[in-house]
Amino acid sequence: MSVTFHIEPGGVLRGRIRVPGDKSISHRSIMLASIAEGVTRISGFLEGEDAIATMNAFRALGVCIDGPEGGNVTVHGVGRHGLQRPGTALDCGNAGTAMRLLAGLLAGQAFDCELTGDESLRERPMKRIADPLNRMGALIETAEGGRPPLRILGGRRLTGIDYAMPMASAQVKSALLLAGLYAEGRTCVTEPAPTRDHTERMLDAFGCRVDKNRSTVCVRGGATLHASAIEVPADISSAAFFLVGAAIAPGSDLTLEHVGINPTRTGVIEILRQMGADLEVGNQRMAGGEPVADIRVRGNRLRGVEVPPELVPLAIDEFPAIFIAAANAEGTTLVTGAQELRVKESDRIQVMADGLQALGARAEPTSDGMRVTGGPYHGGQVSGQGDHRVAMAFAVAGLRATTAITVTDCANVATSFPGFVDLARSAGLTITAT
Repeated sequence: MSVTFHIEPGGVLRGRIRVPGDKSISHRSIMLASIAEGVTRISGFLEGEDAIATMNAFRALGVCIDGPEGGNVTVHGVGRHGLQRPGTALDCGNAGTAMRLLAGLLAGQAFDCELTGDESLRERPMKRIADPLNRMGALIETAEGGRPPLRILGGRRLTGIDYAMPMASAQVKSALLLAGLYAEGRTCVTEPAPTRDHTERMLDAFGCRVDKNRSTVCVRGGATLHASAIEVPADISSAAFFLVGAAIAPGSDLTLEHVGINPTRTGVIEILRQMGADLEVGNQRMAGGEPVADIRVRGNRLRGVEVPPELVPLAIDEFPAIFIAAANAEGTTLVTGAQELRVKESDRIQVMADGLQALGARAEPTSDGMRVTGGPYHGGQVSGQGDHRVAMAFAVAGLRATTAITVTDCANVATSFPGFVDLARSAGLTITAT
């Protein structure tokens, strides 16, 4: 299916909106609820294609799941050893999180299994999880170049390891911790920089002890998970497009409600603040073990910054939106240490640079980031390259373009943000989809 966005130039964002549920937490809620004892009820679940792919994978593994209906899902857990061999390969669609975390969880099962996905996912690197899982005693075979599909041979005896990750990755960390539930002894993962800790928080909510000492997190094999109510907050990665849109459009005054502000995910807030954004975080509270808040953003003059390297892992999914903010800031913004962006749903460094240049903005890609110098830019046609975050980033760029912007290849926006166009229109963006 082909979807194209058409955005008229100008406008402001106003009012109060709530973006869909957090994709990372939605994935994990299905996985842990499925191997828990008892019935877990989930609210705020993201009804996007990626999260639905995870749900369908666990249905194929023998788990009874009711919903989703209005963000509500009921999972009848089968326990740590209750999963069943699926009758066919598990299709993860476009969801890299689903594939990588499933690989860790399935590495300790008694049956063989294959994980596949769409054309985009089959190009993404998987040796980063296959190699450490194989060190634990798993047997995971990849296609040429360490890419999907993954074939996971069951009945292997796993042993806990101490693993120092060469690159910060919450997906690698989570895959090893999930495998560690099935391993003998302790599995410890040390990360070179902080990454999102949703897996650790949720394991704790399900009654599994998680030990953390500075940059190292450990689990012990054999833990029994117990059903728990899960409330999924609004996704800060989805909120980021509206945070940036309101920040760059003079006269905007927008509040985003019930946004997850997990400290391992708030890099976009800190980066925008450093750029001079008028941003308030209020009504802070806890929801399902995760901190949430309402975020108010008003249009303001932004300035270019050199993004601190320690903030990069905390905003890795938000950089397509941040690059749009940089194109609207006075001076130059420099991003380094973000090479992970090159192996997302697209090469987000190159794709964003190409699109910005097509609009007349000054963007210079580097091996691990980008240099963006702010200034006026026009409209034109850019490609979303099948990457949901790229497509939405160029959509909000229309707020400051001098002529209309057309973004092609936007169908994958449905993977993380169903209803994006309608919500954006309600907030003030003049956007249509064909």
